[in-house]
Amino acid sequence: MFHKDLVLLQKPQINLARSTAERMWLVSLCAGMTILQSALTDAYRSLIVAIAAVISAVTVEMLIFLKTKKFTLGDGSAVASALIFSLLLPNHIHPVIAALGAAFAIGVIKCSFGGLGTNWVNPALGGWFFIRFSWPVLFNNALKGSPLTILSESIRQGFSDPHGSPMGILKISGVAASTLDKSLTAVLNNTIFSITTHTELSEGYLDFFVLLREGIIADRGFAAFLLGSIIITASQVNRSWIPGVFLGVYALFVRIFGALPFGGSLGEGDLIFGLLTGGTLTAAFLLITDPVTGPKSNIGALVVAVLAGFFTFLFKFQGNEPYGAFFAVFLLNALTPLIRRMEDRFLCRERRFL
Repeated sequence: MFHKDLVLLQKPQINLARSTAERMWLVSLCAGMTILQSALTDAYRSLIVAIAAVISAVTVEMLIFLKTKKFTLGDGSAVASALIFSLLLPNHIHPVIAALGAAFAIGVIKCSFGGLGTNWVNPALGGWFFIRFSWPVLFNNALKGSPLTILSESIRQGFSDPHGSPMGILKISGVAASTLDKSLTAVLNNTIFSITTHTELSEGYLDFFVLLREGIIADRGFAAFLLGSIIITASQVNRSWIPGVFLGVYALFVRIFGALPFGGSLGEGDLIFGLLTGGTLTAAFLLITDPVTGPKSNIGALVVAVLAGFFTFLFKFQGNEPYGAFFAVFLLNALTPLIRRMEDRFLCRERRFL
């Protein structure tokens, strides 16, 4: 029998509808679809990068299994981490670099901290930062010719647009819309947009759904990722409201302040461009929702989603960092221990037993 003065603290917990293995394989499906779309338009370079990353991640996990006798391949986390990591890489990165990054993600970020559930940062994100800052020249060279790289370089050279449009700057810089984009845009403007909103869609946006230029794999396979994100959201892989809050806050700041860095005014920010580029949806649906590296309570998750949306805008638009979403999530991952300590302090519920 419990003593009447005994007090137990019930800490915040995450309750998810699916098991770890189910979630990991569904996430792998989403990432795999994206990689396949990208591979179909770059002579399968994206697929080779992903295969190198997966083989490396699985090999490292198997070597660790031989040492610890703890078999963890069945939960799918190594494959999922390698595939998510691949989404963050340029499609022209050397496969050996991808393999080294995946090995770092599994061997150092995941397993050196005790395995799945104990890592302080998302393994895929940790591997991306390892690649980005270990081989910055190789990373940047692999992205030469990508729309975001051209845009970033143009801004540094003083290019601007009176309407604050990044698409306008890209056109000035020589990035023209494809013939297919022009045709589809004309059809949409003459039908849906003219009837419903009485506005016109600018040329160039539809190219981002099937990007044929260099870029990170997540951006090159955007259409497939969009479908995959719907699947994992409908399957209740994670707390589905988190991406909505993250994207909502981000979109709000983009709309209000997003045109200023490009020469425009308040309230003219380009929402479509902000959402279609820089791996923003990947950060929203696969990185910020990771239950291991995020808060446990809904209140804590709400705070993180809001801050992530703000910092993504700050890094990407004000800091001229094309992949600011990844920096924002990394920052919030680093703050998670502090947030969880605050959760324990203010959200723990006392349960007294007589």
